[in-house]
Amino acid sequence: MTTAGPEPGNKAPAAAPDPVALVRSRGYAALLLIAAVLGVPISVTAFGFLALVHELNVLTYTDLPKALGFHGTPDWWPVPLLAVAGLLVGPIIRYLPGEGGHEPARGFVASGPTPTANLPGVALAALASLGLGAVVGPEAPLIAVGSGLAVAALRLTRKRFPPQVVAVVGSSGSFAAISTLLGSPLLGAFLLMEMSGLGGPMLGVVLVPGLLASGIGALIFTGMGSWTGLGTYSLALPDVPHAAAPDAAAFGWAVLIGVAAALLGAGIRWLALRLLKLVVPRRLPATVLAGAAVGAIALLYARWTGHAASGVLYSGQSALGPLLATSAQYSVGALVVLLACKAVAYCASMSAFRGGPIFPAMFVGAAGGIALSHLPGLGVTAGLAMGVGAMSVAMLRFPLVSVLLATLLLGKEGLTVMPLVIVAVVVSYVLTLRLPAVQHSPGQPPGPPGEG
Repeated sequence: MTTAGPEPGNKAPAAAPDPVALVRSRGYAALLLIAAVLGVPISVTAFGFLALVHELNVLTYTDLPKALGFHGTPDWWPVPLLAVAGLLVGPIIRYLPGEGGHEPARGFVASGPTPTANLPGVALAALASLGLGAVVGPEAPLIAVGSGLAVAALRLTRKRFPPQVVAVVGSSGSFAAISTLLGSPLLGAFLLMEMSGLGGPMLGVVLVPGLLASGIGALIFTGMGSWTGLGTYSLALPDVPHAAAPDAAAFGWAVLIGVAAALLGAGIRWLALRLLKLVVPRRLPATVLAGAAVGAIALLYARWTGHAASGVLYSGQSALGPLLATSAQYSVGALVVLLACKAVAYCASMSAFRGGPIFPAMFVGAAGGIALSHLPGLGVTAGLAMGVGAMSVAMLRFPLVSVLLATLLLGKEGLTVMPLVIVAVVVSYVLTLRLPAVQHSPGQPPGPPGEG
């Protein structure tokens, strides 16, 4: 039997590149060297950005009220301060190139390296949002800035590089920028892998330069944290209560938490996108109003529960540890109010400000899991882990990252509760995909899988 060749006039399909041959090539070695070299300044820049955000938080919420004669931070303080944040962020989005980065209400969008002209707007919008207390995380702007700086540095050589090389170098910059933010360089790598949809034989070819940049970035973050005394700004829980071995009741809770997280995540996405429709046509006044609304929600929480308004503000990254450590001081009602206020402030912040969706989702899930741990059959550590994992996947649609976020965060106790987290994440992920799709705002194309 003979095999027919291509029809006349049709070209034979191009052969797929050989990953082994690419890795053995001299050009790939040069690519690894570029990733390693660029990982150093990008990591230093990312560390400086996070340090600046922290100092702005302290300056605006602690030092400034004291300088004005207050004996602490008044409960109403976030209202005018977040209105000022909106007054700063609105014009940045409206007038600077790149609109301050992608809309966080749409989740993570793999759109390639950030153009150099867009970098100032992305950095300034995120700095004003995060530094003044909006409920968004630093991961998305760091990913954008890291990729943009890497490509900008590559172009300084005035040499022409193939698009594939530019994409890999940009990805390596993102790896370096978030190398320790999620608690482990591997978590950042898996986040970028799931966000970009990398897979197949070429996965390792693209992933290795990023892992190298991420490892170097982790060393730089650790060194800078030790040298400056500021720490590494890494997600961590210092004291985790002992977790009992999973039993039938705990697996039942895993299913219930997965269902609840999927429904809550759908509600958060729906409200954030509906608010986005209102904000976009009237960006300047709406961003100010959104900031004031977030501050008012924090004020309402403080007056209602007696706990600090800061529990509702910020990304929640640094608040997870204190929430777990002081969970016995919260009644079930206070935790439910915290969850509701944080979720609504999260929606308003995503619709108007700039930042990432990961840490607020984790905090909302943690608050819900701790609240449910007051019921029979569920320990506080297992409740927190399942809540974090299920809520993360409901908002991000990255199942592997969500499981790792919840388990690596808990250290050795994470290994005990990992089967429960997997069940909760799978239930939440499947139900999230089966729920009716949330429609995007007019004039905006839907993003790839993983968009919130």
